[in-house]
Parts: sequence; C-alpha cells; structure tokens
Amino acid sequence: MPPNIFSIAADRPFLATLARGLVDRTGDDRLALTRITVLLPTRRAARSLREAFLRLTGEGADPGAPLLLPRMRAIGDLDDDELSVGIEDAGDGLVVPPPLPELRRTLLLTQLILKWSGRPGGDRLLAGQAAGLAGALARLLDAAATDGAEFTRLRDLAPAELAEHWQKVLDFLDILPGAWPGILVEEGALDPAERRNRLLRRQAQLWRQAPPAHPVIAAGLVGGFPALDELLGCVAWLDQGAVILPGLDRRAEPGEWAEIGADPAHPQHLLARLLAGLEIAPEDVRDWPPGYRAAPTARRARLHLAAEALRPAATTDRWRALPPPEPDALAGLSRYDCASPQDEAVTAALLLRRQLETPGATAALVTPDRELARRVAAELTRWGIEIDDSAGLPLNRTPPGAFLRLVLDLADSDLAPVPLLAALKHPLAAGGLPRDAFRDRARRLEEKIRGPRPAPGFKGLQDALGADAELHLFVERLRLCLGALPDLLASKDASVAELATVQIAAAERLAATDEKEGAALLWRELAGEAAALFCHELIAAARDFPPLAGRDYPALFEALAAGAVVRPAFGRHPRLAIWGLVEARLQQADRVVLGGLNEGTWPGPAAFDPWMSRQMREEFGIALPERAIGIAAHDFAQALGAPQVALTRAARREGVPTVPSRWLLRLDAVLRAAGLENALGPEPDIAGAVLARNLPGPHRPRPVARPCPPVTARPRQLSVTQVEMWRRDPYAIYARHILRLRPLDDLDADPSRADLGNAVHEALAQFVGRHPHGLPVDAERELLEIAENSFADWLSRPSIWAFWWPRFERVARWFVAEEAARHGDIALSVSEQRGTLVVAAPAGPFTVSAVADRIDRLTDGGLVIIDYKTGQLPQKREIDNGLALQLPLEGAIARDGGFAAIAGEPRRLEYWRLSGGEPAGQRKPIGDGDPVALIDRTVAEVTALVARFDNPGEPYLVVPVLQWRPRYSDYEHLERLGALREDEIEAAGGEP
Repeated sequence: MPPNIFSIAADRPFLATLARGLVDRTGDDRLALTRITVLLPTRRAARSLREAFLRLTGEGADPGAPLLLPRMRAIGDLDDDELSVGIEDAGDGLVVPPPLPELRRTLLLTQLILKWSGRPGGDRLLAGQAAGLAGALARLLDAAATDGAEFTRLRDLAPAELAEHWQKVLDFLDILPGAWPGILVEEGALDPAERRNRLLRRQAQLWRQAPPAHPVIAAGLVGGFPALDELLGCVAWLDQGAVILPGLDRRAEPGEWAEIGADPAHPQHLLARLLAGLEIAPEDVRDWPPGYRAAPTARRARLHLAAEALRPAATTDRWRALPPPEPDALAGLSRYDCASPQDEAVTAALLLRRQLETPGATAALVTPDRELARRVAAELTRWGIEIDDSAGLPLNRTPPGAFLRLVLDLADSDLAPVPLLAALKHPLAAGGLPRDAFRDRARRLEEKIRGPRPAPGFKGLQDALGADAELHLFVERLRLCLGALPDLLASKDASVAELATVQIAAAERLAATDEKEGAALLWRELAGEAAALFCHELIAAARDFPPLAGRDYPALFEALAAGAVVRPAFGRHPRLAIWGLVEARLQQADRVVLGGLNEGTWPGPAAFDPWMSRQMREEFGIALPERAIGIAAHDFAQALGAPQVALTRAARREGVPTVPSRWLLRLDAVLRAAGLENALGPEPDIAGAVLARNLPGPHRPRPVARPCPPVTARPRQLSVTQVEMWRRDPYAIYARHILRLRPLDDLDADPSRADLGNAVHEALAQFVGRHPHGLPVDAERELLEIAENSFADWLSRPSIWAFWWPRFERVARWFVAEEAARHGDIALSVSEQRGTLVVAAPAGPFTVSAVADRIDRLTDGGLVIIDYKTGQLPQKREIDNGLALQLPLEGAIARDGGFAAIAGEPRRLEYWRLSGGEPAGQRKPIGDGDPVALIDRTVAEVTALVARFDNPGEPYLVVPVLQWRPRYSDYEHLERLGALREDEIEAAGGEP
C-alpha cells in the first residue's frame, strides 16, 4: 500500500480546500473533526485554517451551524503537552528541556564573544558589535541543529594551508563546541531548533510504537530537514495519516525530477527530496480530497507556463521547442514595471483598492519588501483604508520602541540638539505637563539652541537659554525626568539590568502627562505591550551579564531591540491584507499583487555567511543559500495560482537601475520562445492612473507676487548690504523688513562660510585695532595668536583645523607682507567703523547704515576704504550697473563725515580677497581710478531707488532682472523663482 500522500494544486486555495476536504471526510458526525490532529507549518497557518472553517459555516444547507474544530498544531511551536501520551514505557524520557529564550540566548552568546575578543592580542569588541555577531552565531546554531551538523567537525573543514582568515574564524567558532553545551546544561534548556528536532523525533517514535487511533493530517509541510522528514514519513505511513503537499507539479518527466532534486534553487526541490525519501513517484501523489479530481481551470495554463519558466537551468534548452501556449495562459496575469518604488506602491494600492468595488472580493499584497509594504499601507490611508502588514514591524520602529531609544540617545549625547529635540518632539513625550504646554516649551527651546551646538550637559543647555526663566524651569524638569540615566551612561562600570531599569524609569517619567502616569501611556496597545515584555525579558536575561561601560549600552539596546518584532493581533481590513512570504504560503485571495520582484528583494540576496564558505557549509552539512531561493521560488509559483495576479517591480531605486527578478527574466524568455514577446503588460486603466499622477496638470500661470504695502510699513533704514539686496530682489526686503520673517539656523550647525569669514574679519580687525600706526616686530606671529582666539569655537572641528586654518595661515603671511609694503603711505588705520548716510526722499529722510571693515588714512589726508572678502568678489559688470553698492556707499558715508572716527575724501575703494589659496590674497581696486564719480553715481541711484519705493503703488517684485538675481537668498522658497517663467516675470513688470 503506497503512503498517504496528497497534493492541492496551486490554483486552489490550500487551506480552504483542506478544510472542505476534512468536513467532507467526517460527514454528518459533528464530533469527528475534534478527533483529527492537523499539523501545520506555523501558528499563523493554524489561525488561517480556523478562519477557513469559519467561512464554511456560512455555506451549505445549515449556514451558521456550530462547528467543532480539529486539534491544530504548529510544527514550529510544538510543546511537551502536545505530544501523544499514554505509552506505558515512555517513562521520564518523554520530558524535553524547555527552549532557551531568544533574548537570553543572544546575551549569553554576546558574553562569550566579549570574553573571546578580550583575550591578549585580540581585537576588543563593543557590546553592540558583539550582540550583532551573537545574532549571526544563533542563526548558525539553528542551521546546524536543523540539518543535524556536528560542531566537533569544525576543525576538519579548513586545513591549515587555507587562508589565515578562515583559521581565525574557526578559532572564533570553537566557542560553540567548547563553551556552549556547558552553558545550555547550566541553563537547563536547549536551543530552539534542537528542541524542535527532539520533539519531532519523539513524536515520530511514539506514533511508530503506538499508531494513533484517530486521523493525523500534516498539511502544507514540505520537509527540508531530517527531523521533519522523519515525522512526515511516519505520518504518511499511518493507516489514518495523510501528508498534503502544496502545489506539487506532477507534469515534470521522470528525468526532470532528478534535475529538480539536484537544483536547490528550484521551487519543487524540497518536494522532490521529500518524495525521494518516501520512495514515491510524483505521479503517484493523489489529489486532496481523496477521490477528488480537480477540473482543469484557465489558471492551470498559467501555472504550466510558470513551471516551464522555472524549470532547472540544465534543461532550459527545451525552450527552443516550446509548443504554442494555450490561448488563456496569460488571462488574469498582468505586469507593471514602475518607474520608482513610490510608483510601485501607488500601483499596488490602486490594484488593492479597486478590488473593493466587487462585493465580497478579497485582495492581498505579497512581498518580502517591508518598505514597499509600509508605502502601500500609507497610500491606502488616502482612501481611509487601514491595513496591517502581517509580517510585523521591528520593535525599534514602533512608537514606544523608538521612544525608549530616543531617551537613551538624549542622555548619551549630553543633550546634543538633534537627539534632544527628537526625544522632546516624540508624540509620547510630555514630561508631566499638558501635551500642548510641553510642545510649546519644546518649540521655544528649539529656537534658543539653533545654530552651533551648546556646551554639553544641562549646564551648557541652561547657559544657551539666556534669561528665559520659564525655559530654565523646563530644562530642570527634563533633568528630573532623566534622573540618574546620564550619570549611569557616563560611568565606566554599569550593570545592564540597572541601565535598563533606569532607562525605563526615565522614559516613563518623560511620557507622563499632568493627568496620567507614564507607564499607562508608554506600555499601552499592542506595541506598548511588546515593548514592556521586551524590557522585562531584557532585565531578567541580563541578570549575570558582566558590567560594561555605560556608553556601550545604547548600541547593545539597539541591537537587541532590532530583533524583536511586533505583529498585529488581527488585520484591520476584512478583505485586504499585506502578507509576507510565510503568511502567504498557504493562503489565497481573489487578487494577489506580487510586489518587489527585483533581484536582491524577491529573491533576496544569497544569505551572507560570515563564518563559512559555500564549500565549508556543504562539507559541514548545512543548507546552501540556494535553498532559501528555492523556497522563495515555491512561494512565487504558488502565488501565481490566484484568480488575478499582478507582478510589480521598481525599475529604479534611489536613482540606480534595478535588475528584474530572475523569475521575471525567465518568464520573458519563455514568452519570447513561445512567440508572445511583450504580451504580458499592465492593465491600461491602472497604468494610466499612475502615469496621470506623475504628469503636471494644465498650466495655469500663478500671479507673480506684487506686494504693495503702505509707505508707513516700508523700511526707513537699511544697511548697505540690504540696499544691494533691494536692487537685486525687492521681495527679500519685503519678507525680511515688512513681514519680519527670519530664517532659522540649522540645528547643531557646522560653521558656514559666513561664520568663517566673520572669524577672519574679527582677527584682522583686532590686529589693526592694536596697531593703527604700523606693524609690530613679529606681526605674523601676533596675528596668528589673535586668530586662534577668533577661531577658538571652530578649531576643535577637524574640517576647520585641516582646511581653513592652513588657509588662514597663508592669508596672515600675505596680509603682513602687504601691510609692510604699504606702511610708508599709511598714517592711520581703523577697523569695524559704524556710520550712516541720510538720503532725502519723498516720504522723509532715509538712512543707509554701514560697518566698514577697514579705512586707511593716507599720509596726504585721503582715505582708502577696504572691504575684506573670503568668498567671490563682485564682477565688474555688477559694479558698473550699480549692483555692488557696498564700497561706494561706504565712500559716501566717509566723505559726508558719517564715520565718527575718521572722515575725508576717498581716494581708493578696494576689495581684498582673502582666500588662502593661490594667491593667498588679492587687492582689487574699483572705480577705474575715479572713486568720486562712482560714489556720486551710486548715491544718485540709491536716492532714485528710495524715491521709487516711497510710491505706495510700487510693488516689491521677485528678482525684477533675472540675470542680477542674488547669489543666495533666505527667501527663495517663498519666491517660487524656479517655478516662474521669464514671460511671467516680464508680464509682471520685470525684465527677463
């Protein structure tokens, strides 16, 4: 009698067909189902099977009748009490030690790694780095246990003549056979994979000794490791047993099955291996339910085409002789090569949304790309559709998980601006205040600390606040919320459990409001419960973790929290879903969108193994990376059996072209061979909707800004640099001086070129101020000493020390040489002189103010007015067209006695370019030797400009002349200059 092996074709919903077959098998006996045990791959599959039975209760002659369900057991989660008992001689051997909790296992492995790295001559690792390696070691432990590999064989894998790198790796891996077994004994536990193996083998042993009196069904399991293969073999030979395989392709010829068995990347590889182990030919596998023969459907042709595309590489030469495919082979199948990941998300969301137009229809996005899943969920909210990604979200990306991490970053960074504000702006932060009041104080605090970073710690933050008493109290409140956490993180010897406890207390205090305690807000809902469980397990698991430097704890916490996943308890939408590959394996919807079909995503990259090469893995006896690709290929082929299938991918990601999934490329090759090249494409209405979303709408010229404030609101005083901006971009003056808009400084800002220019100006001003009548003996040394004070706030930054300071040293050398050459002509030098010029105007006097970088009085009484520039100098055409006004206006102020310390007739107007390059400095006189004429012309132009804007009908236009637009403006984003066309500006009264 052959073993009881069945299969459910991929074009039939696996769990629904399984449930229907079990109900038909039990007939009218309502209690018969309760005597059946169904083994399934995962708990999620068991939950979905319960839902399939629930749907059956709404069908038939007695809808809504109660239905008692079979015992459903997830193979990955078997426990001692789920084993068959009642065997007289079972004795104590039935007891299997519990699994070692994952967090505890990671921390124990982390301890081993830290101890190994701390050996003499070793490369000492930080705790966070060790935790990352511990995760990789845990995966190796599970892989070895799954495939039955023995760590005692490690030294046989790499002979001494192999690369030194491998010898170091194997020396590291010696901690597994050397120390790990003893740790497991001390813990009284087993690795999860090893424990699962023991349970599966014990179950197979018990059923062989005393076959169960009631049916046992193993559904959706395809083997893949020895313990599971042994159990499936046992179930298949039970009189009342049955193994039901998903999507077995029985059309392959006997010779092809040998190729499939040798190709781990083939979707049928694990099935072929299982059948070979059971010594049964694929054609002998029966359909489920027994005696049922599925009628061919239109989707069978599609599945045959997919099977042809996914055939073993060694047999792809048969594509040359492909017969024409059936006419409906591509019916219900579409493909979308989207321009970007966002376009792919919009496409998937539209496909899912459209399915809701059909009553009762279901749809699902199936993808391993979690970023795509999040994008699609966000797009669906546009239509008020809430949908969960059933694959879950890492704990550190949930609100409570992120808040716990931000509180750590805040304390660990000594209150650096970015981590500080990130924590204070988190939705959970309230600090014991009403949320609105807390937000208001956080915004005000942000205004105070923008720009260069304040000094570290609470003292530095308090010093940056000035006299704002309310903000000082707010910062004190933050100090009380953080409690001992900053000091503990700064310590060199701290307990992980104590750090976690103090971190949790700080987070709870910072999450509290004036009405609720922080614990009630931080640990609520599913994500909060998961965060609370993780923190509780962390404290318990770290009970014997050796003390570490407090600064190492944040990276350790981040590495551990990244491994915890928060999964939704149930989907938000009854007819739409987002499934990962595991969730989709045995489920089917009316429309399935297979997303992320690019190499590196689906299938994913070949699993990186930091420990062993491919040859070593094969010799060691653990699976090659191709097995994971084969499993993903089976998921892909299984999903193609849905009634409607859409294949989507992004052609570019972050501007870089992507490579289509190998399965798409194979499908293209088969379609070409069958004469159907380019036959697989998108549905026009969906593709059109996505394209229309990216196309600009009809051009509707927006009116150019023409603000005409009353004369009383217009400024009556501007600096010389602002007058220059007035000529180039009147709207910037309107925004700054009438609307009073001020740009915000960057947070934790690096010094800008303006900051560095100010430091150069300050150093030169101090030097000239000390020596107004001549140079000191060691002028260059003194100038550099002065500059060290001016640059003091910046020299700690590597970029300033490495690039700007050497440039200034060259500037100082040039400056001193230039001063020495000019010394005989100069009677007096003054710096940073403030002055004003009053211009008569229709609306009353208008004041132009200036701060002259330097004014030299010549021995004949004339003046040289100098402006230092560390950046670009004005071009001659800008000077000739009255756009570079600064020096001529300063000359007018000096001539009219507007500078208190010095007055006289300007003889020269000079820009000094101090770049520190080659050459280090450069003098550029302007005015073509006649500064008086340039000054007179400039004053006349400014007088006319003031008179023009004293007219209440004169608008403050956006850059009236495009070619004279300023090099930089704080208000460009308000002006929409990039969106304005030249003809619009011209029509508004400006010049193109």
